[in-house]
Amino acid sequence: MLKTEKISVMNFENAIRGARNPLNSWARSDSYYDDKGMYIFGENDLALAKKLARAGSDHRKYLRQIFVSVDVTAPMYWWKEYDTYKVATVANSTSTMHKIHSREFSRKDFSTDELDEESLAFFDTVIAALEKLRIKYIETKDKQYWYDMIQLLPSSYNQMRTCTLNYETLINIYYARKNHKLNEWHIFCDFIKALPYAKDLILIKDEV
Repeated sequence: MLKTEKISVMNFENAIRGARNPLNSWARSDSYYDDKGMYIFGENDLALAKKLARAGSDHRKYLRQIFVSVDVTAPMYWWKEYDTYKVATVANSTSTMHKIHSREFSRKDFSTDELDEESLAFFDTVIAALEKLRIKYIETKDKQYWYDMIQLLPSSYNQMRTCTLNYETLINIYYARKNHKLNEWHIFCDFIKALPYAKDLILIKDEV
């Protein structure tokens, strides 16, 4: 399971202006904001943006100035792979350490969508065991029960993080992960493909 929410894409205007700095070609810029406040690439700017995007990372530095903010909820086993992309990313997460005991454990706290019935029945016993430990910790404040919860917590436990990335990083993520065996990566790549001008600026190796 993976969910993306509260998506914001920022700084197109400044990024394309910077892309024109090397040749002082600002006068050719023809982009504008529509009546909904959306930034719309003009024909000249889009042609330049696409050309630079396909010319390699040295030429598309402007893509590092197009920022994406998104809330991602995903299991810990997916976050361990996402954490490979530490360059040009920032993430603030909900706290497992501080809040693990704050509410009752239930299936909705975990990614169980790929479990069969037998495995799901067993997983319910794990949830029940965690819930017993949670109650004991609340009643006694004994740190041993807290450690038991932390160390028994399955990697399918879902965590929400507010992430900031840029279009250059999203190119790297998309082409490294679009054929990954984890369904969560396919969902994340679908999120990337739905971003503004993704077809022109991110999916640069795909057939168009």
